[in-house]
Amino acid sequence: MRFQGRRDIPLNEIGRAQAKRNGLALKPFAEKLAAFDFVCSPMLRTRETMEIIRAELGFDPSGYRIEERLIESAYGDLEGMTIMALKSNYRPIYDLRKRDRWNFQPPNGESLKMTLERIRPVIEELSQPTFMVAHGAVGRTVRKLMIELSIEEAGWFEFPQDQVFRFIDGKEELI
Repeated sequence: MRFQGRRDIPLNEIGRAQAKRNGLALKPFAEKLAAFDFVCSPMLRTRETMEIIRAELGFDPSGYRIEERLIESAYGDLEGMTIMALKSNYRPIYDLRKRDRWNFQPPNGESLKMTLERIRPVIEELSQPTFMVAHGAVGRTVRKLMIELSIEEAGWFEFPQDQVFRFIDGKEELI
């Protein structure tokens, strides 16, 4: 695992295949999705994901809006570092993260708790069904806001990139 954070990198072939898979999985819902608001992070990898999904649905790939607040959490000095490098070279920081992932703030970065406070207004402002493409840390906070989870459950959730989550009435469904 690598802390990508706000490094604005494109999708790799695996990410493109995952986005295509998600678009195909959503195709049976295309008629209902046509009425949704489509929104994503400003980062290249999320925009590319959104465009692939929309193309698979038969929609105009560019028919979505950018929400700046959906940008990935800032990992500060850890951006670009692997978890193994963190464990080997910065053991005290690794141990802090392991003890309390929700409140852990990377040096010059942002904690999940801080990310949740940035994301909360985005969720509160939603006025119609919305299809959102964002990032792992953002997804953890969205899940925390949408369904009943402890901070431990939300913080340690291993976010699959080849799945779509549907939140309705405080429940979550994988598509």
